[in-house]
Amino acid sequence: MKIQFALCTAIFLSSTLAASDDIKVSMTNLHSGVSAGIVTISSNQHGVVFTPELNNLPAGMHGFHVHEKPSCESSQKNGETVLGGAAGSHFDPEETAQHGTPWGNDNHKGDLPPLYVDEKGNASQPVLAPRLTFADLKGRALMIHANGDNYSDEPAPLGGGGARLACGVIE
Repeated sequence: MKIQFALCTAIFLSSTLAASDDIKVSMTNLHSGVSAGIVTISSNQHGVVFTPELNNLPAGMHGFHVHEKPSCESSQKNGETVLGGAAGSHFDPEETAQHGTPWGNDNHKGDLPPLYVDEKGNASQPVLAPRLTFADLKGRALMIHANGDNYSDEPAPLGGGGARLACGVIE
C-alpha cells in the first residue's frame, strides 16, 4: 500500500511540476487589438509543443514563428507602419539568415510548423518544434502571419507568410 501511495504521489507531483512549467502566451490580433486567445507552450522529450486555443482568425494555414524581440508593437520600415514590427526577425541565434523547416539545422531556429485555423476561425492543433528549448523562448515574441509558410525563401522571402496577423510576448 505504501509503495502504491508513493508511486501515485510521485506521478502527481511530476505532472503538477510539468504543468506549472508551461508558458501561457496571450495572443493579440494586431489589426483589431482584440485578444485572439492563448498559446500554451510545454516541453517534452521531443522538443517544445505549442498548443493554441485561438479564435477569430482567418481560416487556413498560417506562418507561425518565434521572433527575436519581446514586443508586439508596431515599427516603421521604409516609411511604412509594420504591425508587430518591433518583434524583429525570426529567431536566428546561429545567424543563418535562411528560412526553412522546423527540423532543419541550417535555418532560423524560430521557424515553426504552420498553424491551422479551421473554417470557424479557431486554432487548436498543437505543433512541435524539435530544435527549441524553453531557454530559447524567454524574452521573445510568438507571431502568426497572414499567409501560409512554404519553408523556403523562394519564391517569396520568409516562406511567403506575409503580414503579421497576431502576436504575443513570451515571458
